[in-house]
Amino acid sequence: MSDLKTPSVPVPEPNEQDPRLGHWLQRDATELNSIDAVLIGFPSDVGVRRNGGRPGASEGPQEIRRQLYKMTASAEYYEPFVDLLECCTDVGDVRITGNLSADQQNLGNVVAGYLEQGVVPIILGGGHETAFGHFSGYVESDQLTSIFNLDAHTDVRWLKEGKPHSGSSFRQALEHESGCAETYLAAGLQPHSVAKAHLEFISNHGGHYKFRDETNITSISGLFHQHESNRLMVTFDMDAVDQSQAPGVSAPCTNGLPADLWLTAAYLAGRNEDVSSFDVSELNPLHDRDGQTAKLAALTVWHFMLGLSQRE
Repeated sequence: MSDLKTPSVPVPEPNEQDPRLGHWLQRDATELNSIDAVLIGFPSDVGVRRNGGRPGASEGPQEIRRQLYKMTASAEYYEPFVDLLECCTDVGDVRITGNLSADQQNLGNVVAGYLEQGVVPIILGGGHETAFGHFSGYVESDQLTSIFNLDAHTDVRWLKEGKPHSGSSFRQALEHESGCAETYLAAGLQPHSVAKAHLEFISNHGGHYKFRDETNITSISGLFHQHESNRLMVTFDMDAVDQSQAPGVSAPCTNGLPADLWLTAAYLAGRNEDVSSFDVSELNPLHDRDGQTAKLAALTVWHFMLGLSQRE
């Protein structure tokens, strides 16, 4: 598509005995017989800056790719994983102008095109303003969806001087005139980082939430199925993970979720046939340590793809 920028991340040297994901993902879509999933980058952190977070998330998509391209297909579930990879490609980054509303709309236009084809978009953020651009794809394709957010924060803040930011995505979605957001489900919330008014807003809009100490595989699975529509937009904010395991994020989280729970949740999202799109946001490479958080973000995508490959 003309409004996408081709990724410039190098692919490991070809090796028939040791193929890496980059060998599949960097093929042009025209080379594929069919497409089941695509990777889309949204390298923006304008919303993070506007919300008072530390900048750097705009470098996230590049670093996720750098780590993801080096990974192998699952040795344990090789054939279904490769079958998915044969129908999956990285279509590149949305071109960022700095006008956040326009950039979110551009992301929405790209996402909508794939949703209309029944293709699963996997979006690499970017700040969590990525989520409203992601949601805009449902608006543009005129599809109802529920929204699941694994996050330390609710991100239902008011706009700042009428402008969107990384903390306003789900208020924008729930109040959108299209009515495309049917339900909002949030898990991993930190009680000390959430305003009571924000929780009341979620409840008043028929949503549900779980605090960090209530968030486990059982509760996440329950939320995945606690919606009326047959579509579920899923968004994972890296700042939900404990900062010992994810130091490179826009807003580090003390006492966050453990990485194994996070990755299992990504796998379950992939397996859930109602999940029609996925994003991972808030990786901030400028504050990472030895690529630790970038590797976790890439592994999050890998686990989602593993689950996607096992859908019946």
